[in-house]
Amino acid sequence: MNFYIELQLLPDAEVSLDFLWQKVYQQVHIALVDNKVGENESAIAISFPSYHAGIGGEHAFPLGNQLRLLANEERQLTNLNINQWLNRLKDYVHIKSIKPVPEKVRHVAFFREKVKGEARIEKDMQSKAKRWAEKSGQTLETCLAELEKTKPKADNSLPFIWLESQETKQRNAQESRKFPLFIKMVSLTKEQAGVFNCYGLNTNSSNKDKLTSVPQF
Repeated sequence: MNFYIELQLLPDAEVSLDFLWQKVYQQVHIALVDNKVGENESAIAISFPSYHAGIGGEHAFPLGNQLRLLANEERQLTNLNINQWLNRLKDYVHIKSIKPVPEKVRHVAFFREKVKGEARIEKDMQSKAKRWAEKSGQTLETCLAELEKTKPKADNSLPFIWLESQETKQRNAQESRKFPLFIKMVSLTKEQAGVFNCYGLNTNSSNKDKLTSVPQF
């Protein structure tokens, strides 16, 4: 990644920062879908310079108020024309000019983490206990009590943004439900090449050595 555009979100008394993130990121996602280079592949990445895992305290919203679009070539950012996609939000977003990435940076990777909430965990527990009871002949209550010992906890420490999937919306006759896009950052020891999805995030999160890096500065 050699060039970047920085977006600064400008909330006010009527528009909160988290709500503004939803609107801005949704438009960025639509722009990346429109400019994709393959099936759910984007040449442009997204980074969060003020990323902070954990909620509360001085970090009221853990993504801060900055977002960067990064690309290997300057023309890729020029052709994206992000000003066009964010025109309706121009009073709430300051879009800076394209700049070269500094020479001395650290390398990180951002990817979507699938996080289960309390309701999903409870549903999975009930299904697993029911299957176990049917196979073992034990009561459902006994199986639930045993599974309770290793019951996973809901993880709400990662920052997330409520979004709609444009591809899902197209498949379902222009209708889609919002979902929380949980974003995780990991530090890398070196620059690593690869591809990004149309959320500007890594397509691979299972192997740290295969993650695609972005400069963080």
